[in-house]
Amino acid sequence: MHARVAATVLRAAARPAILSRARVAPMFIRPASGHAQETFEQFSDRYVKFFQSAEDLFEVQRGLNNCFAHDLVPSPEVITAAVQAARRVNCYATAVRIFEGVKEKVENKQQYQAYVDELKPLREELGKLELIL
Repeated sequence: MHARVAATVLRAAARPAILSRARVAPMFIRPASGHAQETFEQFSDRYVKFFQSAEDLFEVQRGLNNCFAHDLVPSPEVITAAVQAARRVNCYATAVRIFEGVKEKVENKQQYQAYVDELKPLREELGKLELIL
C-alpha cells in the first residue's frame, strides 16, 4: 500500500501544474492624471480666498490645519488673511497659533524674523499682537 501511495505522489509531482497556478484576469488601467500640480501662487490664492470667506472659528481652524499640513510655509498674504479671519471670529489664541505655526514651519530664525517684519503693519493694526515675536 505504501508503494501505491508513493507512486501516486510521484505521478502527481510529475504532472504539469497548470491547474494549480493562480489565474490572473486582465485589468483595465485608467491613467491617473486627473489632478494637476498646484503652484505656490495658486495655493496662496486658494487659502487667501478661503480665509476671507471663513465664517466661524471651526472653519478658520480647519483651514489652518489644512494649510499648515502642506510641505511649505504659507505666504505672508495667506498669514495676513488667516490672522484677519481669526480677528473676525474674535479668537486671539488662534492668531497667536498662526504665528507659532509659522515659527515652526520656517527653517531658521532669520526667516521667521523676515515674516515678522513683513507682517508688522498687520500686528500694529491688530494691537495686542505686538507681544508676539
